[in-house]
Amino acid sequence: MAERSIAELNSAISPANLAGRAPLLLAGVAFAVLFAEPAYLLARDWWNDPEAGHGLLLAPVSIWLVWRAGVRADAAPNRFLGIGLLVSAILLRYVSGLAAELFTMRFSMVLALAGLTTYYLGLRQLLSWWLPFTLFTLAIPLPEVIKSAMTLPLQFRASRMGAALLEWRNIPVELNGNVIQVPGRQLFVTEACSGLRSLTALVSLGILMGALWLRTPVARILVLAAAVGVALMVNAVRVFMTGFLVVFVDPKLGEGFMHITEGWLLFLVSLALTAGAAWLIGVIEGRLHRKRVAAEAAP
Repeated sequence: MAERSIAELNSAISPANLAGRAPLLLAGVAFAVLFAEPAYLLARDWWNDPEAGHGLLLAPVSIWLVWRAGVRADAAPNRFLGIGLLVSAILLRYVSGLAAELFTMRFSMVLALAGLTTYYLGLRQLLSWWLPFTLFTLAIPLPEVIKSAMTLPLQFRASRMGAALLEWRNIPVELNGNVIQVPGRQLFVTEACSGLRSLTALVSLGILMGALWLRTPVARILVLAAAVGVALMVNAVRVFMTGFLVVFVDPKLGEGFMHITEGWLLFLVSLALTAGAAWLIGVIEGRLHRKRVAAEAAP
């Protein structure tokens, strides 16, 4: 056993073997040097920015999915397309660095990984790894322009839906934009309460659940739509609960630790509802699949 291990080690470090792996090692070193800054900034945002915290989950899951899927038996290098993707990634990295635009700088890293995958393993392998690449892309925080364009409409929608729920409970409400006036207090639906954070996280998890549990694109799209609907509705319920507790229990429940805790608990509810929707769609899909198989097998 020891002799076999030594022989395998000698084979691994033989000059011929090392020479064959030299281009791959050089590509890895070049990738690390070129994308060290965007990788560091991305990891820093994952750790420090609550809006980007879902990346701490999505990045490891993406790596695990790559390992789980493995390399296709028919994987074959596609040098031309791989070089094209790598050149595009390098140009995007250079231009985004000049413009100090973080999203495109970080996306260039994903594009470079796609280029390396295509160069060494081919386009079929890249398509086989579509889920980890998609999740890693979703782990990149949105550009400020897009966030700003989405946040205000989400604030207004949450305000309208929350005010409607409060009126349904016979609480006098006066709505002015994202300000809800209830008896003795004003509720401000701020950017943090817009629901964009939970929407981004639930969309990512909806894509993951759909890819792992479901077979057809239609079923996966339905799960994604359910995740969006759950995120919007639960955020409106959060606004309603805040107003309800402020009016009938204690105004302090609308701020600080209790308000944050309420948000986390409702996100867990959102996650459970999304998972439940995925399970239900999976059950329906399974029944339809069995009926179709039975109909095809029937004489």
